[in-house]
Amino acid sequence: MARNEEKAQSMLNRFITMKNEEKRKPKERRPYLASECRDLADADRWRSEILREIGVKVAEIQNEGLGEHRLRDLNDEINKLLRERVHWERRISELGGPNYTRNNAKMTDLDGNIIDVPNPSGRGPGYRYFGAAKKLPGVRELFEKPPEVRKRRTRYDIYKRIDASYYGYRDDEDGILEKLEATAEKEMREKTEAEWRKMEQIRREAKKAVKSGEIVTVEPAANDILFEEEEDVVEEERREMEREERQRSKQQEFVVHVPLPDEKEIEKMVLEKKKMELLRKYTSDMLMEEQKEAMAMLNVQR
Repeated sequence: MARNEEKAQSMLNRFITMKNEEKRKPKERRPYLASECRDLADADRWRSEILREIGVKVAEIQNEGLGEHRLRDLNDEINKLLRERVHWERRISELGGPNYTRNNAKMTDLDGNIIDVPNPSGRGPGYRYFGAAKKLPGVRELFEKPPEVRKRRTRYDIYKRIDASYYGYRDDEDGILEKLEATAEKEMREKTEAEWRKMEQIRREAKKAVKSGEIVTVEPAANDILFEEEEDVVEEERREMEREERQRSKQQEFVVHVPLPDEKEIEKMVLEKKKMELLRKYTSDMLMEEQKEAMAMLNVQR
């Protein structure tokens, strides 16, 4: 290792290195204004150089441990390079080159959704945040979507969407309900017609019997129709009787666990209670009289 360093420090090697540097062209500096560039190839080269610088800084800003101040400075530098890139792309299109502004990358939030941050001046993209700069205090709130406030519907909004179909006035228009109700309607119609025929037959026989004065026998089917209401009354009476029987059975099942006094014992207890009250009253009167006599004796002695 030391041998190679000695060779590099020799006079000949230093002379060759100096000559090679003299042959090289002086390092060109990127023009401050894109309008100063007249060559399309140079403009494209300066644009590529700006893109490389942007890539380096974007990779560096991904590190969250750089600190808030360093992250803000890096984000400002990237935005400055982006503005400069737009100037060079515009200059390239003026010189007859391709239009790079059509396929610019969109800005995304923390979840990867594309968002648009327009420039208030209307010229070029607005201020953008990259990498860890999106998580800085005061910046995260810019990417958070405000919660959707659910508007409460008023009574007007509710009734505004109610039409005839809501009340069922258009149920018969599609024809589905008619098909479903056709069979039930047919059965109800046949049943009603059969009952009507039976009643008509009963009326005719009753009229004949009234004219002729004879006793007419009624068919079983007609008998059911005539005595249908009577059967309902009998059924109600039967239910009432069953209810009364249940109440009687409950009363019979009642068991007395304490001996109840009879009428003689009750009369005896009432008499004893009255005697005690009279005795108490008599003793209280006697005590009052004795107290009055004692007070009178004291007054006489004084």
